[in-house]
Amino acid sequence: MGKGMKAGKKPGNPHKSLTRKGGQAEQVRQFQAMQKRMDEVQTEIEAKEIETTAGGGAVKVKVNGKKELVSIEISREALDPDDAEMLQDLIIVAVNEGLRQVEEISKNEMEKLTGGLSVPGLL
Repeated sequence: MGKGMKAGKKPGNPHKSLTRKGGQAEQVRQFQAMQKRMDEVQTEIEAKEIETTAGGGAVKVKVNGKKELVSIEISREALDPDDAEMLQDLIIVAVNEGLRQVEEISKNEMEKLTGGLSVPGLL
């Protein structure tokens, strides 16, 4: 008899939760359904466009849910040939804010789907 076992006792099944009434098959179905929904949500996020501005609207950019820059609009007032650095900074600020917002949207949508559970490999 194994160490720590009492006479007449059978060792417990370590996979009992998986063998209950279709447990493993049900878990696989649930995982597949969640994976399908994750793919749908990812497609929805990728289709979104986020518009952000900097410098009080002097620079306006659009980024999509794929984290790609889609467009940049620069007002004439921001085109100062003696201060190119300011324009460069405004563009960087606007683009980074757009990317941050896409990341936030992605995070929030996936948290809704997973109930806040951290799933490795997602976004």
